Amino acid sequence: MANNKSSKKRIEVAERNWLLNRSYKSAVRTLMKRCLTAVSAYSQQPDDETRVVVRTSLSAAFSKIDKAVKRGVLHRNTGANQKSRLSAMVKQAIEPTATSV
Repeated sequence: MANNKSSKKRIEVAERNWLLNRSYKSAVRTLMKRCLTAVSAYSQQPDDETRVVVRTSLSAAFSKIDKAVKRGVLHRNTGANQKSRLSAMVKQAIEPTATSV
């Protein structure tokens, strides 16, 4: 345990930041999973309604990733990698390549 007042305060601040960082990371993971399930639902049944769900879930995930990067919870390259991965999956589902033409 800490011996002086400043080290006790640093422990409290570190715990507070850990909780905030954990909530951001959890929210990012949740929104990414939600986007991926929307993409798989769109692949099963492609229509305008599911396309809107995919777009809104992608937008929400991008927003949360950007906020996490801005706060320093995620490294900017990690955020860019996650956004790239999501957008590639969405693009593949919504605009499939015409290889069998």
